[in-house]
Amino acid sequence: MRVVSGSRKGKPLFSVPGDTTRPMLGRIKTALFDTIRPLLAGAQVLDCFAGTGQLGIEALSNGGSSCVFLESGSAAVATIKKNLETTNLMEQSQLRHTDVFTYLRNCSRSFNVIFADPPQFKNLWAELVQTIAERPQLLSDDGLVIVKLDPEEYEPLSLTTLEEVQQRRYGNSLLVFFRRQGR
Repeated sequence: MRVVSGSRKGKPLFSVPGDTTRPMLGRIKTALFDTIRPLLAGAQVLDCFAGTGQLGIEALSNGGSSCVFLESGSAAVATIKKNLETTNLMEQSQLRHTDVFTYLRNCSRSFNVIFADPPQFKNLWAELVQTIAERPQLLSDDGLVIVKLDPEEYEPLSLTTLEEVQQRRYGNSLLVFFRRQGR
């Protein structure tokens, strides 16, 4: 696993020991960042269920100004720290060893891009999107929430402040994009 683009392109990233995390495949990550790169210049980024930290690191490599990494697993937190040190991105980062939902319910910041690649088949993706919809100030006016899930998990959500604007399917991975309504 490597950083696929930007200022840290080619830097190797460590994997979380064991089989508890499933990092996004390089071809999906490349396609995603080719799509959103224009949004990343100076962006405030939130990486939920960060795992290895690869999505937030990729965002910083492509011009993001800061990233908050949220992860509850101790081994994953240690891996993210190693990856931030390896890529020399620690100064632009905050690593939080915490529950994603606790952080979201108590956060007073606003983000331009929010990534979520939660554990599959636990409906965490829907809970996360609904939590953000209940607190729309978490997302800047022109911000984007990007969730990765298995296509079998997908169901349309009834949201009052967010709207689904796009889906992209890559084999057994589905990326779903949300914006604030009316934007």
